[in-house]
Order: sequence, then C-alpha cells, then structure tokens
Amino acid sequence: MARSHLHKFGGSSLADADCYRRVVHILLTQGQADDLVVVSAAGKTTNALIALIEQASRGEDTAAALTALQDFQRQLISQLLIGDEAQSQQAQLNADFVRLAGWLKEPQQQRNVIQSLGECWSARLLAAALRQLGVAAASLDARDFLTVAPGLTPQPIEQYSRDLLEQRLVAQPHTRLVITGYIAADEQGDTVLLGRNGSDYSATLIGSLAGVQGVTIWTDVEGVFNADPNLLDDARLQTQLSLDEADRLARLGSPVLHPRTLQPLKQHALDLNVRSSYTPERPYTRILAGEADAEPVVTSLSRVALLHCEGAAPDALGEAFAELEQQGLAPLVSYPERAAVAVLEEQADAAEALLADRLASPVRRDHSHGLVGLVSDGATRLRGAFSRLLGRQAWPLKADALALVTLVPAEQVADLTARVHRRCAGARKRIGLIVAGKGNIGSAWLDQFAGYQARIRQDLEAELTLVAILGQNQALLCERGIVPAQWREHFDADASDYQLDDVVRQLAALPYDELVLLDITASAQLSLAYPRLLEAGIHLVSANKQAGSGPLAFYQQLKQHLAERHLYWRYNATVGAGLPIFYALDDLRRSGDRLQRIDGVFSGTLSWLFHHYDGQRPFSELVLEAKAEGLTEPDPRDDLSGVDMQRKLLILARELGVALELEQVALESLVPNALKDLPLDQFLARIDELDTPLADAVAEAAKAGKVLRYTAALALESDRLVARVGLDAVTPEHPFASLPAGDNQFLLRSDYYPDGLVIQGPGAGRAVTAAAVQSDLVAICRRLLH
Repeated sequence: MARSHLHKFGGSSLADADCYRRVVHILLTQGQADDLVVVSAAGKTTNALIALIEQASRGEDTAAALTALQDFQRQLISQLLIGDEAQSQQAQLNADFVRLAGWLKEPQQQRNVIQSLGECWSARLLAAALRQLGVAAASLDARDFLTVAPGLTPQPIEQYSRDLLEQRLVAQPHTRLVITGYIAADEQGDTVLLGRNGSDYSATLIGSLAGVQGVTIWTDVEGVFNADPNLLDDARLQTQLSLDEADRLARLGSPVLHPRTLQPLKQHALDLNVRSSYTPERPYTRILAGEADAEPVVTSLSRVALLHCEGAAPDALGEAFAELEQQGLAPLVSYPERAAVAVLEEQADAAEALLADRLASPVRRDHSHGLVGLVSDGATRLRGAFSRLLGRQAWPLKADALALVTLVPAEQVADLTARVHRRCAGARKRIGLIVAGKGNIGSAWLDQFAGYQARIRQDLEAELTLVAILGQNQALLCERGIVPAQWREHFDADASDYQLDDVVRQLAALPYDELVLLDITASAQLSLAYPRLLEAGIHLVSANKQAGSGPLAFYQQLKQHLAERHLYWRYNATVGAGLPIFYALDDLRRSGDRLQRIDGVFSGTLSWLFHHYDGQRPFSELVLEAKAEGLTEPDPRDDLSGVDMQRKLLILARELGVALELEQVALESLVPNALKDLPLDQFLARIDELDTPLADAVAEAAKAGKVLRYTAALALESDRLVARVGLDAVTPEHPFASLPAGDNQFLLRSDYYPDGLVIQGPGAGRAVTAAAVQSDLVAICRRLLH
C-alpha cells in the first residue's frame, strides 16, 4: 500500500514539549491521514546516551546521568499526555531504563542498542500525542523491516526490506506510522546505526521503499541558503535546487544535506523538500530531479582534516582516494599532486586508518585549514572570478562542471566566503534599459539585442530588461519588460503620446537596481534633458553628439552630476561609430604617453566623395549620386557643412581635457552662404554652385602633386591650440590619400608614436554604430557589477 508522503523530524524539531506540539500541528495541517513519519531522538538525547556509554566504559558512576535523562523523557510525557496514554508511555519508559541499566554493564557490546533508544522514545511519544487528539497513529521500530548489510556504510537489502514494510503498511491502513530514524537491523536481527545524518538517510530510504511521492525533511532551518546564514546576513534561501547541485553540495560537507540522504532520490522518482518546523509557513527548498532555477551556492567548513600522504606513489594514491569514496569516506577535495586529501573532521580517524593501511606509509593529519566552495551549474563560467579572490595561502582551485573548491587557512574561511558570495553568488543585478530612438540605428540595436540578450545575461551575470522605447512623439513603457524580438508589434499596439518629464518620473519608480538610457537619436531636446535623467539616477549611453558638443558649461555640469551621483555616461558611438578611438586615447594616457596631435577623416560621406573626386566629374554630380545611394543625409548639406565633423573633433578634444567651445573649432563649410538656408528643393536645383570652388581647390592641389581631402585636425601645442575642420591637400603617400571610400581614419601622433598611430575602418552604418552603443552598454554594466 503506497503512502503519499513521508515527513521526517530531526532532534531540533523535537527539542521540547512545545516542539512536539508544533510537529503535531504540522502533521495535521500539512499532511494526509496515511502519511509516514520518521523521527530522530529528541533534542540532545543521543548525545546523552553516548555520554552514558563513555562514562560506563571508564567505570564511572552513571546514576546521576541516568536520572537526568529519565527525568527529561518523563517531563516530555507529562507535558504532552494525560490518562491512559501517559501511564502507558511512563510504564514503557521505566522498563527501558531498567534494561538500559543492565546494558550499561557491557556498554561497548550494547552500544548500538543503547543509542537506538532515543529514536524509539521519540516515535512512541509522537504517535501517542497524535492518538490523544483522535488521530489513528502507531509507532514502528525500523528494525522490524529495514534490513542492511553492515559495514562502514551499511547497505540496505532493498527487496527484503520492501516486502517486510509492505506487510506492516497493509496491516495498518489509514494510520500515521511514526518510524524510528537512524537505526536498522542486520540479517541476524542485531541493531545497526546508519551513521552521520542517518535519520535523514533513513527517511529517503524508507520513503523509496514505501513508494511515497515525496519526502519532507523538517529541521530548524528554512532550507538551503546560498551561503551560511550564520556567517552572512545577506544569504538567501534557495527555493529550488537541482538534485545534481544538491548532491555536489552535500559532498562538500553541507550541514543541511548529506550524500546518502540523496542517494535514494537518484534511484527513485522522489521529490525532496527541506523545511523549517519552527516557521512552516515560510518558503522552503525543493530538490528537483531536473533543472532548477538556483543561484550559485557558496559553502564553507571552518575546519577540515587535511591528510598528507608523503612518499606515496601517485598510482597508489589514486586507488586509495577512490577507496575512501567506496567506503563512504568521500574526500571533500583531493590533491594527488601534493599527496594530500581533505575529509570531514569526524571522518578523519577512519580515513587516516584506511590510507595508512593501503599506502603502507605514515599519514600526517593537519587541522589548520578550512574549505570554501561554490556549487552551480554555471561553475565553469565563475572560475575566473573565484580564482581572482584567492590569496597566496590558498590551495590551488579545484574545478569540475558543478563546483569550485579550495582550501585556505582556517582564519581566512569567513572572509573568503563573504567575498566569493559577494562576487559570485549575489543576486543577479536587474538593469532596466530605455531606448530613445527607433529609427535607422535604434532599430538595428533593438534587433541585435533580441539576438544576444540571453548571452549577455550569462556573460554579465545580470538581468538586462528592455523596459521602455521612446519614439519622437510616442513611448512604450512596460515594467515587466518588452520582448525585444517583438518590439515593433508591442510599440505599434501599445505606445502612447508622452511628456518626457512624466516618463522620467515613471522610469525612476521602476523596481530595477539600475537604469540605463540609450540615446540613439540626434535630438537636441533630449540631450538638454540629460541633467534630469541623471537626477533620476539613470546612466547614459549616447550615439547623440548634441550633449558632448554642446555649450562647455552644460558639458561640465553633466560631468559634475556624474561625479556627484556616481553615474556613468559613455559616448563612443558619437565618434567613429565602432572604431576604438576612445579606447586608444585612454590606453595612451594610461601608458604614460603624451598625445601631440589628432588628424582625421571623421565622415563616411565626405570620405566617399573625396575618394572619387578628382575634378573629372562635377562635384555636385557625385553628391547627387551619393544621395541616390543613401550615403548622405536626406539633406546633403548636413554632411557638406562639416558641422558633424566639427562636433566630433570637439568631443575628442573634451575627452582629452581641452576646455573648448564649438565655435572655437575653425570650420570650412563646403556649402556657399547663398545656399545655406534655402529650402531643400531649391538647394538641389542650384547644387552646381558647389562645383567651381571645389574644382579650383582640386586643381591647385594637383599642381602641388597632392590630392584633396576633407579633414579634421587637433594640435595640442604647448603655446597654442589648433582645432580646425576643412579642406586639406595631402601627398599621395599620406594615409588619407589611400583611404578607402567611405572609411573613417584617425591619425594619432604622440611621444611614443611620432610617425602616427592609424585607426581606420567604417565610421558609420547601422550595424557598426549599434555595436558601438552595445559596447558602451556592456562597459557600464561591467562597472555596475563590480
């Protein structure tokens, strides 16, 4: 007769009469009428029984200790039971103490029988407490059915045990059977103890024999935390844990889980819950056979037994360490290259004896080290971060698919545990993203983000959620997040008119750890709102050049806001799109180099035009051709005026610490004043007026054996500053002369690079500009996560 569930209660859950009452309430409210129950000895009863054995073995008088133990058990009965139930329990208890006094005359021979008493008392008392409330309940001694082959790790004789248990279940249907944990019998009927965490193991073992659907281990903690809550206040309960993760955690000495407890779960379809009997209404941990949504868990042991096997052959070491595993003395971590292995301190005697016997060489024991480990299905990804936290005295990091483990001096365990938890096991930081601009480049970024959102989540160990898209007149906000792959449909269906101030207030109220706005517009109005965005705590990524090249006072105000509020603003996409010009400038400064001059072609449109323009065709004809191919702005004057390059040069100058206004950058426009303010159609009708000045310029350059290019220059001279944008004649050997059509080029001259460092490539385009925005976003996120 299969039962639906098994509940196991440890000694801390049965510490006193109030605990028993709490357990009864749990069984009546959380369980079913035919549930099975497995119990440990109440409180410190097992420790008291072991102390009695040791006293008796030394020939000491045990009368006082016997009286104290009997008084404790009598008090439990008197506080919980009345009438016939109380009298029956007292009578059985008195008979047990008469037998106990006799067993203590041969304490070592009767050790297992004596230690089994605590579980028997708990099972009888809890069953009686249930019966007193009218619940059908009975106690069952596990030795009546659970049969094992003795050894260092007793192995169950499963089919025989299952048949005996089935008989008892059939005989008592619809009855809560309260079964003793921790104990079993061998084939001769002698008592066998199941060892450390034996009650938890017997619970899952009995559950598998009975065919229950799930097992709940009730203890004094709410479940498995992602670090020891006694060490770290910010340790978080894990509501789910995969069986593989739980098993790896148990093998690293987890105080909540034990490898043998999980063994039956690997063989049978059992759910396992770990819950607190003190706070049964609180969340708890579920151990799942498949995947689970768990954070990395940091585990630690303040001390381990480190066994040094000097002089042993490598092959013999490997065999000996494997035998430790087979004998239930699984190493916490082994270092064959150092002829050392770490085990739990309580297993040190047995492990040392086995190693000394197998290796036929002395074994030195060291208790000066502790263990720090991390368990996660993403352990491989976290290896670098963990490694960087290790000090000189740490042992080499051991890694496998699920765990990272090291040994450190015992006094360093708490500190390393806290640092690993903070760096590797913290809650994923939730970062909300706002995209302003869904045009050419904005849509490219949104489409790209749909493809690599999941990868970024893994790489950054953070949740990046698209929470808003701001168009020119309409906005879409979604606190739970916009699905990037469906952003167009969402925007078309749900966007509404907005006022920027209202949107900023709504964004600031969102429940995210950080917010980052990506300004992928050319809007001067939005750039003027940057101070308000910063006041709301929003970080900025700009492809918009307006703020970086705006009035110097405004720019300096932004920088002050950033410093005061510890916010980030990155704008690599404003100059050179995806080219690493800002990174190069930063590297030169950090290396101690001194920049002397920057020259460049910063416009893909002007690069294309002057690559093709040699005076053979009218310049205006090339402009119209470029416009037809989509290589210019809708109004070509936006490119031909040179203002875009002027702004880019100003941004670079300010990045280098030069306090400069836009009008201080000399500008030679290719658009005659007479055409500058005309409507677009009129300008296009008179576009041939561009030709004569440029034909003269290219002819003059050709006379000098040079070619014409439209360039920017910033000379950081000691006595004066030169900043200009305009036409320039360069020799055929100059890098600008051979610049491919449409490419940008930056020529940096410095003390270390007097002949020039060239950075060249596409300086515009949807994909590369969107990639530059993404690079800036990732850079900000990395800073926020460290």
